[in-house]
Amino acid sequence: MIEAEGITKRWGGIVALDDVSLHVPEGTIHGLIGADGAGKTTLFDILVTLTLADRGTATVGGYDIRKQWKDVRKTVGYMPAIFSLYGDLSVRENLEFFAHIYRQPVQAVVDLVGDIWAQIEPFSDRPASKLSGGMKQKLALCCAMIHDPRVLMLDEPTTGVDPTSRSEFWAALRGLAGKGKTMLVSTSYMDEAAKCDRITLIHHGTILDELAPGEVGEHYRGTLYEIGAADTALNTRLLHMLREWSLSGGCYSFGDRIHLGMTLPGMRSETVFSYLRGQGVDTSLVSVSAVRPTVEDLFIQLTSGAETEETLQADSR
Repeated sequence: MIEAEGITKRWGGIVALDDVSLHVPEGTIHGLIGADGAGKTTLFDILVTLTLADRGTATVGGYDIRKQWKDVRKTVGYMPAIFSLYGDLSVRENLEFFAHIYRQPVQAVVDLVGDIWAQIEPFSDRPASKLSGGMKQKLALCCAMIHDPRVLMLDEPTTGVDPTSRSEFWAALRGLAGKGKTMLVSTSYMDEAAKCDRITLIHHGTILDELAPGEVGEHYRGTLYEIGAADTALNTRLLHMLREWSLSGGCYSFGDRIHLGMTLPGMRSETVFSYLRGQGVDTSLVSVSAVRPTVEDLFIQLTSGAETEETLQADSR
């Protein structure tokens, strides 16, 4: 449904996208996961025909984004990262405005996304600018669905939205996928990756990996250990020690715990305990256990490797 090959885009001397390829089958939710500045919005702008790529090709719903851009726009429902509805119009007036543009009855979108509309209908007379973040995004989704698009492209749809509204929003997306809609959703929230059928990890305009959320363990290199300490002061001390350890494959805070990657084969938890005892740590106050890596752990590992490679390339010039 969405096919992109070798998409490259520069803004002046900055490479926003570097040879990006993307494949999203019909009826699936595909997550584009990356931090701010990764190139997610640039890719969306190209796919919805707002910006031309410098190089590469893409089709959306079978339509070429360059040659058949009008058909692409009829096929896609787009939610940009920035709330772009009319704040001085009420909820209902915004919906009626977009229904008029697309020559569709308001009832059509109510039938299509009834669960979402039911949540915002009590505020139908309220100006859109006065809605909460979650309600604004639900209204934006309703307006994006007004012409019953086959493809939805949602750029950071839950940024700044409270956890309850985020959960409700994703439940609505899953319902739409069940009706055959194809969705490309960008987010910087790593936990939302688990809600997608497949994900693409992007960093500084480059694709790092593409996988199903359940495949993270297969893509992670080495073993991941979770380390806990009896108190915050000891936890901070451990973090500094483990970051200086020559065998460490990456170490960082993960909530109130520490995550330590070990990429060398044959490493066990006892190896970690032995190192800490050698540093004068009372290991009876420390827990060390192997854990299954999350998308966030994989992303950190891949971005750390990418940044190291970039540094080596810069030093060789």
